[in-house]
Amino acid sequence: MEENQIIENCKVLIIGGSAGSLDLLVKLLPLIQNISFAMVIVLHRKSGEDSTLEELIAIKAKIPVKAVEDKTQLLPGYVYIAPADYHLLFEKNHQLSLDTSEKINYSRPSIDVAFESAADAYGNTLVAILLSGANADGTEGLKAVKKAGGIIAVQNPETAEMPFMPQNAISNLTPDFILDMDGLLDFIKSINS
Repeated sequence: MEENQIIENCKVLIIGGSAGSLDLLVKLLPLIQNISFAMVIVLHRKSGEDSTLEELIAIKAKIPVKAVEDKTQLLPGYVYIAPADYHLLFEKNHQLSLDTSEKINYSRPSIDVAFESAADAYGNTLVAILLSGANADGTEGLKAVKKAGGIIAVQNPETAEMPFMPQNAISNLTPDFILDMDGLLDFIKSINS
């Protein structure tokens, strides 16, 4: 895919990350506004009722943040954050479901589970981005997004605080884009523009 290719008809942008990705998101989100798609963020996080992540992102983002509960309706123009200790599942009726099955890659929410579910529900109208992290979560999910016709991007491992997760993806598949922070910002702003 060419660097300047326009991405149209995106219904959902899903972003997955682990260690080192929150700092990047806190820098990116204040620079993004007026999106025409739903943005879903799936970060590895501690188990429990802690809502600090949602509060931090709500403070930083220019886009309104909606809390995710079981059967939350996914709407364009909003940011959704996967809650702690649940896998996030996407339904074809544009709802999000929560699941408490076993951890995948030591994580719940699992990026692979969310990416695979989103790929099944949204196919070629899905864009997925994998950020910094210290385990292999996300690679299988990116493969599912690519197979379903979606667009996949990976943070450049050289710019990631924890390069293992994006490097693992690059070693196991061919992303459409490998981007640093400025590239990620331009990429997100270009979606449906």
